[in-house]
Amino acid sequence: MDQRQDELLLLKGRPRLIETLLETAVRSSAVIVIAALVLIFVFVAKEAIPLLTSADVHNEVTVWTMVRPQESGDFSWQPVSEKPKYSLPPLIVGTLKVSIVALLIAIPLAILAAIYTSEFAPQQFRELLKPVVELLAGMPSVVIGFFALMVVATWVQDAFGLIFRLNAITAGIGLSLAVIPIVYTVAEDALSAVPQAFRDGSTALGANPWQTAWRVVLPAAMPGVFAACVLGFGRAIGETMIVLMASGNAAMMSFDPAESFRSFSATIAAELGEVVYGSPHYHVLFFLGAFLFVVTFLLNLAAHWYVARLRARLEGKLK
Repeated sequence: MDQRQDELLLLKGRPRLIETLLETAVRSSAVIVIAALVLIFVFVAKEAIPLLTSADVHNEVTVWTMVRPQESGDFSWQPVSEKPKYSLPPLIVGTLKVSIVALLIAIPLAILAAIYTSEFAPQQFRELLKPVVELLAGMPSVVIGFFALMVVATWVQDAFGLIFRLNAITAGIGLSLAVIPIVYTVAEDALSAVPQAFRDGSTALGANPWQTAWRVVLPAAMPGVFAACVLGFGRAIGETMIVLMASGNAAMMSFDPAESFRSFSATIAAELGEVVYGSPHYHVLFFLGAFLFVVTFLLNLAAHWYVARLRARLEGKLK
């Protein structure tokens, strides 16, 4: 009898032990991810701080000189010259320019594809379409960049008669191929999560399938769709290889998408491998990385706040 009770206690204890181990593993994983993110930012910030505190670095460059026009009245990024010039505005304009072009192409296509997949596609075709689109997310960025460099650039130049073969339009088209899978996947999941009762109620009131999808399902899934767009914007800002290969890498202060440009991420990737350790140029590149990190973080934070507010409004908790 005592032996049987001991066996029962042992059987009861095993699931509890496994449960405790799994809980510990999950918590440890979350702590490791957060710690890694914090350590990365600390490392980047540590290398960027001398730009603000070191007198030797201040003799060559300061944050003020990076945002104001140069002596000639223009903005220039010429870190390797007799008198180095570090201007952020051309990089900011170039980053925003290619991101906007990519989003203007990717977001409509991705959301419409998500609506079709969620609301109109037959079940068998849906099971084929979604994995194929998501497979595009696993395609290496260098392959997309090579395709944009060798194929898309020629098409765009011949179609529009552009002077510059590598420009924001070419890079934006290539970048949109990397953004579409992210926006599509998150938006499709958000649309599929809308309760079937919403669709049934709309149909019962006489709405056709398109009206149901556009006026009922899409507004109900808007928090998730907006989050998908923000994630796509973050991917577009931080993408490196596609922009590096298809942008022309010319740090020009121009808002024309038909001209070459340079982005933050492409500048870091192109110059960090050859920069002198500890030089002002070295600290400027880390400052660009920290700036990009902070901008992305604030963008995601603002998007999270807006999504929470939008969800509360749709649920009737906020007027």
